[in-house]
Amino acid sequence: MAGHSKWANIKYRKGRQDAKRGKLFTKATKEIMVAAKVGGGDPSMNSRLRMAIDYAKSINMPKDKIETAIKKGTGEISAGSLDEVVYEGYGPGGVAIIVEAVTDNKNRTVAEIRKIFSKNNGNLGETGCVSWMFEKMGVLTFSKEKYSEDELLEVGLDAGVEDIVDDGDSYEVRTSVEDFMKVKDAYEKAGIEFENAEITMIPQNYVNLDKETAKKALKLYEQLDDHDDVQKVHTNFEIPDELYEELKN
Repeated sequence: MAGHSKWANIKYRKGRQDAKRGKLFTKATKEIMVAAKVGGGDPSMNSRLRMAIDYAKSINMPKDKIETAIKKGTGEISAGSLDEVVYEGYGPGGVAIIVEAVTDNKNRTVAEIRKIFSKNNGNLGETGCVSWMFEKMGVLTFSKEKYSEDELLEVGLDAGVEDIVDDGDSYEVRTSVEDFMKVKDAYEKAGIEFENAEITMIPQNYVNLDKETAKKALKLYEQLDDHDDVQKVHTNFEIPDELYEELKN
């Protein structure tokens, strides 16, 4: 999500992540397994695996669980086969939704995702129906209390930073997917700490919803996000300020 007072959307999502930390281990394990399966088990040669490991460490996933997930991905330890799948559709108010999932049973997962869309005034669409509305980018978030835009530019520009967006109480640094790890490394080397770092889908435009429609869209988002096979949910609607304040209280 992103939005009108975009910080509200970011804080809302982060709050949900903190609240469901137990489920995050399962999702992190799947991402490590898939990354190792696709690019090999050496994080120095596999940037996706390195990023997955960094994320797992950030949620305090034990080292032995990380190592086991890598071995399952490379086949050193026997494990069921996992496939990456992407679903696209529409939610209340016509908002665009992209769902990234990892599953051992595509037929089961698509049926369950379709049911979630249908129960929440949405429609699962065909591949490509909404992805054209988004751009895949690397995003790093920094506290405005700690760093100025000039500091972030000075370190990141030569590494490949494309844009810096003011999100209220933070700066969002955007890069191409290709330059993401180089930019991330540049900030780490300079001792500049980021709050979040990920490859994500950035909407080209955001949809403003009234409070009631936004509530319905949030319900759909939450149910998709809570599904065990779902890794990420991307959408282009904004949380109205008054709804965010209501959710906080």
